Amino acid sequence: MTGPIRVAVDALGGDRGPEEIIAGAVAARSAGIEPVLFGPAGLATHGLELVETTQEIAMDEKPADAVRGKPDSSLVAACRAVHGGSAEAVVSAGNTGAMLAAGLVYVRRLRGVLRPAIALVIPTPKGPSVLIDAGANADCRAEHLLQFGLMGAIFAEETLDIPRPTVGLLSIGEEPEKGNQLTLEAHELLAASDLRFQGNVESRWLLAHAADVVVCDGFSVIAHGNSSPAAIASAIRHAAHGIEHGVVARLGERMAKEAGELAEARVSIRALSESNPQER
Repeated sequence: MTGPIRVAVDALGGDRGPEEIIAGAVAARSAGIEPVLFGPAGLATHGLELVETTQEIAMDEKPADAVRGKPDSSLVAACRAVHGGSAEAVVSAGNTGAMLAAGLVYVRRLRGVLRPAIALVIPTPKGPSVLIDAGANADCRAEHLLQFGLMGAIFAEETLDIPRPTVGLLSIGEEPEKGNQLTLEAHELLAASDLRFQGNVESRWLLAHAADVVVCDGFSVIAHGNSSPAAIASAIRHAAHGIEHGVVARLGERMAKEAGELAEARVSIRALSESNPQER
């Protein structure tokens, strides 16, 4: 293709939209990327193209009903732009379920992909780690987890520039015989694949870089207290708070490292407390 990649951006998505969403889109604009905003008339676009929409999908709406009932919402219209060819990619920080539903309808899956998955990039002291699936699929089969590992490894290699990424399987123990039936079957498939599979990993090591790619089903990742996206997001917020408000914030990299270590400790202590209520 010639020219910049057009990225459809749901301007109303997220807890801090549209201002922060638009600010991010403006920051992403470059010679190779052309963000296109989707949202109501009157937005301050700072020079970006705006495709006007008349509806909005709230975070608490039922995904399928919202996508069907609000075809002119910013989220659905942005996804439809990819389907129609006026954009090559779509970004939304809004209702995750609605984004998944609209993506299945308009963006579609790649040929051969059984299930879509959410890939969550976790910042760690040893570099980024990809957690997949982070909540898109509650019920999975072993072959789904194998594909999550393949997709996660491709993402890590192509997008995060991690050569020959290591792959781990989230379980309750590192031993191959640990875990439920799904984990045992997935372990067998991953071990027989061409992936750089390193076996089971425990959730307590996620923030310390358990592997370049950590595979799990969308239900189990929420069940693991200290590995949930909420806990990881909390760690990132703590780190950001440390950088912003620390006395030596201007030291940059050193402060970021210290804030990250503090955030990891807080998350671990909180998870330990939640898993041992009698010790509270």
